[in-house]
Amino acid sequence: MAYTTLRFDTDASAADAWSDALLDAGAFSVDISDPNAGTAAEQALYGEPGTASEARWRTARLTALFAARDDATRALSKAGADLGRVAPPHEMHDVVEQDWVRATQAQFAPLHIHDRLWIVPSWCEPPDPSAINVTLDPGLAFGTGSHPTTRLCLEWLARELTRGASVLDYGCGSGILAIAAARLGAGPVAGVDVDPQAVVAARANAAANRVAATFALPGALAGTFDVVVANILANPLILLAPTLAARTRAGGRIVLSGVLADQAAEVAAAYAPWFMMTVWNWGEEGWVALAGARQGFRAAV
Repeated sequence: MAYTTLRFDTDASAADAWSDALLDAGAFSVDISDPNAGTAAEQALYGEPGTASEARWRTARLTALFAARDDATRALSKAGADLGRVAPPHEMHDVVEQDWVRATQAQFAPLHIHDRLWIVPSWCEPPDPSAINVTLDPGLAFGTGSHPTTRLCLEWLARELTRGASVLDYGCGSGILAIAAARLGAGPVAGVDVDPQAVVAARANAAANRVAATFALPGALAGTFDVVVANILANPLILLAPTLAARTRAGGRIVLSGVLADQAAEVAAAYAPWFMMTVWNWGEEGWVALAGARQGFRAAV
């Protein structure tokens, strides 16, 4: 089947309206991006929950996918009419037919985390068969090892985890951190996530790696752990400080990522009543990992 992409730039305030109108007119998908991506003028937006400001690009680039050029032309005219706007200057490109499964798989290669720990997609041969190879494919839940924050947590586990330590992966996504901890000798290991699909995905990934790990929604697990790992975002981590502190045993350790360098001090301050927090490692693209030791029991607020 032949496909066509339709691309144009518009004022960012109108981007969502154009996207909705194009989808209503028959687009398979619409991507909104920064037209300056890859240049010195690129503006990174993370859209973190809880932020007061809603920063947007001044100009947004829309790329819509259609079955053919005629469909794209009709859809753009219809979308413009529905919005009461003139169709903007645009360009169209034919999409060459290819094996999309293989093209997607080609984007993911084995990742060497540290020493003998690798994250390996199921369609790849392990570069070092004698190493600790965690099998994990991209799916509906976050966590393939490719994001800097995930790699930071994996590296902490590879460097710092004590064999036999109990581990809680809070916000487990794909379950990659809990599964890696189990493969590194931790136990018992558990993970929680607010997304039921993530829990299902994590259980399937644990089974594929033949590890014993429990995954559930947050309210379904109780108890304290030697190590609590949370790779989320700064604002949720701040709100979760009492909860995560209550899950960490006295003398236990906590690892936090999903934190940008300029957010580290605020996150550390939120955990200061329970932990001695430090920046454990500076990752790529401005991300950091924080780590700390539980100073003793204190009632969560």
